[in-house]
Amino acid sequence: MTATQRLVRLQRTPAGLPAPGDFALVHDPMPRLEAGQVLVRNTHFLVFPGLRTLIGGETRDVPLPPVRPGDALFGPAIGEVVDGPLEKGMPVLHLQGWRDHATPAAAECRPLDGRLPDPVAHLAQGAAAYGALTRLARVHKGETVFVTGAAGAVGTLAGQIARLLGAGRVIGSTGSRDKARRLERELGYDATVLRGAAPYERQLPEAAPDGIDVVLDTVGGEQLTAAVQAANRGARFALVGALAGQLSPDRAGGSAPAVLDTYRLLTRGITVAGYSGVDHPDVEAEWESRFGDWLRAGDIHFPYTSVRGMEHAPAALPRLIAGHSFGAAVVEL
Repeated sequence: MTATQRLVRLQRTPAGLPAPGDFALVHDPMPRLEAGQVLVRNTHFLVFPGLRTLIGGETRDVPLPPVRPGDALFGPAIGEVVDGPLEKGMPVLHLQGWRDHATPAAAECRPLDGRLPDPVAHLAQGAAAYGALTRLARVHKGETVFVTGAAGAVGTLAGQIARLLGAGRVIGSTGSRDKARRLERELGYDATVLRGAAPYERQLPEAAPDGIDVVLDTVGGEQLTAAVQAANRGARFALVGALAGQLSPDRAGGSAPAVLDTYRLLTRGITVAGYSGVDHPDVEAEWESRFGDWLRAGDIHFPYTSVRGMEHAPAALPRLIAGHSFGAAVVEL
């Protein structure tokens, strides 16, 4: 056992979007176990854009604490038990990522029982998409589904889930032609709209000539505005993210204003609802069961961009925000 561990701390509150210099990889003494704690050697942890909100300090309505200068970052992680009340070598999921060793309480660890064929798949961000598409939007056979931010951790799974739930046409938005090609070739998207290629109001009718029935929105902003214009009567909008505001250099991550044509919402009978996992506690287990079956059958893929080595972790969040990831971003130790 090494005498020290490596972890990533926030050095300073970013001026605008986070930069690599805002974070530091430090060596701390190996944590000592207290009663009820487990020592876990982490193998993978997730880089998630919600850290931008926690770093910005705008955590109202967010069930996670802010991250202030000097604090260690945290987030979902997979690791193996080294010591403590749980079985040695047991793979577990917990929330003390961004370090190579963690000491969560045993009650805060979830033993991984093989429900998913690869433990890393437990870092997939598909539960929100699955819940939104089955509880709020309720995709019907043959419908057209539009996924904003389709190349992200949620979007890469959302399009595949929509298809498995019966969608007839799945379109997505992304920021690069390379990602658009991957969405169509690897993940079964029928068409994509590109940020900056032309106004979304022009691109969406071409990608969805019969209109849009369901929107799974991870972005907000101009894309949400345009989706209302392209929506069919009775369309259902499920909001699972707000990256347009969260990743804006002019905001701190806790707001995301968007312009919506309420006349269109009214005359077309469009519903708009935000999805929160705490309101649907039954979704997680249902999602994992279906996700595991789909993975084993080869019906779904979990795309992620691997960041290899703890030494590259301080730059991982800025690179994610800059669009250098396809699917989830996972630091692999």
